[in-house]
Amino acid sequence: MNVHESEKMSGILSDRGFINCQKIEDADIIIYNTCCVRNTAETKVFGHLGRAKKLKEINKDIKIILCGCMSQKDGAAEDIIKKYPFIDIIIGTHNIGLIGEYLDKNAKHIEVWKEARADREIDIKPKRERSVNAWINIMYGCNNFCTYCIVPFVRGRERSRKMGEILDEIKGVLDKGYNEITLLGQNVNSYDSDGLKFIDLLDKIRQIKGKFRLKFLSSHPKDLSDDVIKIISETDNFSKTIHLPIQAGNDRILGLMNRGYSAMDYLKKVDKMRQLMPNLGLSTDIMVGFPSETEAEFLDTMSLIEKVRFDNIFSFIYNRRSGTDADKMDDQIKREIKIDRIQRLIKRQNVIGGEQAIECVGKTFEVLVEFQKGTKCVGKTDNGKPVSFESDINVFNQFIDIKIVGTKNTGLIGEREIVV
Repeated sequence: MNVHESEKMSGILSDRGFINCQKIEDADIIIYNTCCVRNTAETKVFGHLGRAKKLKEINKDIKIILCGCMSQKDGAAEDIIKKYPFIDIIIGTHNIGLIGEYLDKNAKHIEVWKEARADREIDIKPKRERSVNAWINIMYGCNNFCTYCIVPFVRGRERSRKMGEILDEIKGVLDKGYNEITLLGQNVNSYDSDGLKFIDLLDKIRQIKGKFRLKFLSSHPKDLSDDVIKIISETDNFSKTIHLPIQAGNDRILGLMNRGYSAMDYLKKVDKMRQLMPNLGLSTDIMVGFPSETEAEFLDTMSLIEKVRFDNIFSFIYNRRSGTDADKMDDQIKREIKIDRIQRLIKRQNVIGGEQAIECVGKTFEVLVEFQKGTKCVGKTDNGKPVSFESDINVFNQFIDIKIVGTKNTGLIGEREIVV
């Protein structure tokens, strides 16, 4: 989400004649697009601001801008400007579209909207830095209020874009040569525009002619419906990789998180997907060390990853976030216990990923090439597995068949299939 919002701000500045700098010392404008979901992200921002202060002392004409989730928290903008008075502009998640207007005023500006304002919505043309995948927002905000998550408080309630706007943007990027599209939303399954749901949007997208790969981030396990699973399984252009965050494998912890499903509910959903898509690529988020999590409850999570055998896991240590219900919970887990648990989780998942990679040896996959430098190429299969191979001709941004001949850790090593 933040990557795409950075593309939007880059588009606004590009329209005003600015170009990207390779070195921060050469910049006239420095933008920090922040995230406050995890404490480590905030800590990094403060470190960057220290460097920006030194640059501002050398060149007072540099404009320093802070935006994103971090500034959206209650009272955060006021606290930040007190500590870092050299910042020129502080805005939130709802008014990044006005960043050009704020710069035009050439004056210190602090404005953080609590909610999105329909009367000031701007059609922003992003400057996409990637030439294979195009990020496209279909909705913003979240209504779920997981007890550990700050997102509903900084990004507001769910708001869906008009379906026609989304379809026009998809067709536009396909015409420009993008071969992969990733739909974005905090919970894409909650898409609802004028009564049209996510399944209706997918049905319209599958009618678009041509070869491309469609993905989406993210799905909520309680909302991923059977009809959505079915349409993905039946449509060649829809990627067979799904990111479905489980967060924990124990029902008591899932209840404390306010996730709205049980571990068994999740396993049934996985079984349904694999029945219709035997080649499914499944990734997830797992959080360890949630308040009061016992060793036995953590082992329930370990047991779940053994049952599911995810292709990839994004694992996190629980960090307290002020303003969330979990921050007020008793029995916060000691950091050394959390570190021990996440290390065990990662170690086991690496073994599972390595075993899954070995199972791919000898098989042929269609790969979309995302990177090429010289003869070295990297791409992903339809179910999200990374593949490295060599090609003496340019295959960047192309779909090509690759035979898997080896593995490296959890990744695949392949050779081009040569048709004689």
